[in-house]
Amino acid sequence: MRNFFYQISSAAARFMYGRNGGDQLNAALLVAYLAFCILQTIFARIRPAAVVLQVMTLVAAAVVVYRMFSRDLPKRQAENMRFLSWWLPIKNRLAGARQRRLDKEHKYFTCRNCKTICRVPAGKGKIEITCPRCGQKILGKS
Repeated sequence: MRNFFYQISSAAARFMYGRNGGDQLNAALLVAYLAFCILQTIFARIRPAAVVLQVMTLVAAAVVVYRMFSRDLPKRQAENMRFLSWWLPIKNRLAGARQRRLDKEHKYFTCRNCKTICRVPAGKGKIEITCPRCGQKILGKS
């Protein structure tokens, strides 16, 4: 029995050799597919919305399957890099905002001039901060 599963996994590995497989763009498309499926079940009673969501679901699934089994690796990698160049700044900004929200020992101020985020210890009362990048004065309560 163990040999049977090994043969199946080896056959799948041979089939996928030279193909794109899963990457970050495929993962995002899969999340979009699942979101469309959920929305489709929510709006099932509204006929035009259900039809549009069903088409979007099928298109997302087709793109995921096409990209996964594609042999044109340079083109798929270029698509993934374009997606990552758009997605990673958003992801990093959201992660930084979450870290600042969880940090209870510091207060964060944003410079109005250059948009730099300045960190100061919390609980120091009313303070004047000098932006390290542009020298602008920031008044605030820590």
